[in-house]
Amino acid sequence: MNGDDATPGLRCLVTGATGYIGGRLVPELLAAGHRVRCLARSPEKLRDHPWACEVETATGDVTRADSVADAMRGIDVAYYLVHALGSGRGFEETDREAARTFGQQARAAGVRRIVYLGGLTPAGVPDRELSPHLRSRTEVGRILLDSGVPTTVLRAAVILGSGSASFEMLRYLTERLPVMVTPSWVHTRIQPIAVRDVLRVLVGSARMPDDVNRSFDIGGPKVLTYREMMVRYAAVAGLPPRVIVPVPVLTPRLSSLWVGLVTPVPASIARPLTESLRHEVVCRENDITRYVPEPPGHPIGFDEAVGLALQRVRDAQVTTRWSSASPPGAPSDPLPTDPQWAGGSLYTDRRELGVDASPEALWRVIEGIGGDNGWYSFPLAWAARGWLDRLAGGVGLRRGRRDAQRLRVGDSLDFWRVEEIEPGRLLRLRAEMRLPGLAWLEMCTGRDDCGRTRYRQRALFHPHGLLGHAYWWGVSPFHAVVFGGMARNIAKAAARAPLTREAEHPPAC
Repeated sequence: MNGDDATPGLRCLVTGATGYIGGRLVPELLAAGHRVRCLARSPEKLRDHPWACEVETATGDVTRADSVADAMRGIDVAYYLVHALGSGRGFEETDREAARTFGQQARAAGVRRIVYLGGLTPAGVPDRELSPHLRSRTEVGRILLDSGVPTTVLRAAVILGSGSASFEMLRYLTERLPVMVTPSWVHTRIQPIAVRDVLRVLVGSARMPDDVNRSFDIGGPKVLTYREMMVRYAAVAGLPPRVIVPVPVLTPRLSSLWVGLVTPVPASIARPLTESLRHEVVCRENDITRYVPEPPGHPIGFDEAVGLALQRVRDAQVTTRWSSASPPGAPSDPLPTDPQWAGGSLYTDRRELGVDASPEALWRVIEGIGGDNGWYSFPLAWAARGWLDRLAGGVGLRRGRRDAQRLRVGDSLDFWRVEEIEPGRLLRLRAEMRLPGLAWLEMCTGRDDCGRTRYRQRALFHPHGLLGHAYWWGVSPFHAVVFGGMARNIAKAAARAPLTREAEHPPAC
């Protein structure tokens, strides 16, 4: 902020900065003149964000009082943007204890305000009839409101923005199925909201008066059924009209499996999304405008929100995605870089070969792997592995990439996650498909003693139990085709790339 009369910036703590909303909120807070500290279990996942050098980072977990207390020191406003979406049994108790810890430590640290983004609940429906995830979000809001710290609870339904789970579900259902048999919840009335309006209200909530301690419903200007949303999405995207046939027999569980097969959103995340659509979710008040006035052009309508999201997808400017918030490996999980492997057996498939291209050309191929570019070997085998993973409840192969050319630590890449990247030298991926063990894939560039380009590739597997060992030996006969072919085809793709000046005259040996 500029000007002598500018309001001093606040000191803000953002939890969930590695997730979809948190990763977009941080630059908005910085642009508003606030100072930001991010609390993350894996701070290295933040390092490649454009704003990483402008924020403080604190390592910790919202379930640990000591790490939350350290992160709260000197903070004016604390944003609570974490939720166990897609987690297994016991997530409600985890959410409950995390919210209590957060509220207690915020009060002890003298935090002036907590801001929480929850879910919009249907009117007149008792908590026991809500989906477990929506019920948990409602409970978290109540716990924070009772913490003794003035709290703003923002309740939103479907959030429309490039990369959001709700938008991806809508997008892929509409684009992939010109004729679709749908669950009865396509007739449920919903008040979707553009992610830009969510961020605007989140930033504006930081300066609410100290006597405000309540929930606010937030939504866009129109109430639509999910069917109307699909029809309008098709129109905005320039698709032919869709034929939608609702049937009453698809339960939330069957719906989530259906969504999981058709879209990149796995069933574990699709289920809470579809369960929340069983009841009407429409704003009952618009009191937020008393404290965060709507500027011209806001709130953004459905068609414009979809158009903005699609433009970002086309321009490869999706800054965060729902898959960014997938749980990382446990801190105790081994790494392939661990010295003198202490975690038991470690199976390795190594490939190395010379490349008739510059290291820069080879790196461009490595960093562009996955998504639409594929995996450079036996596409049918990769596709089959992805489908098997989906059928087993895993993420499958269709998460794609956040950016068509660039990767950063924490990015999802089909059924892998970027665990480490050293630009121009190393890409390490950790597997997130269903496996009886832990797996990594490393790709490196380098030069030999004669200065020629070398490509090095390692596939590593740390088995869990007898099943893990059996799995490795069962698939190892195919490694020559899959991993060997991958190394050869990556080398060929780099050699076909336009030559750099350095590569036109390789050093002699």
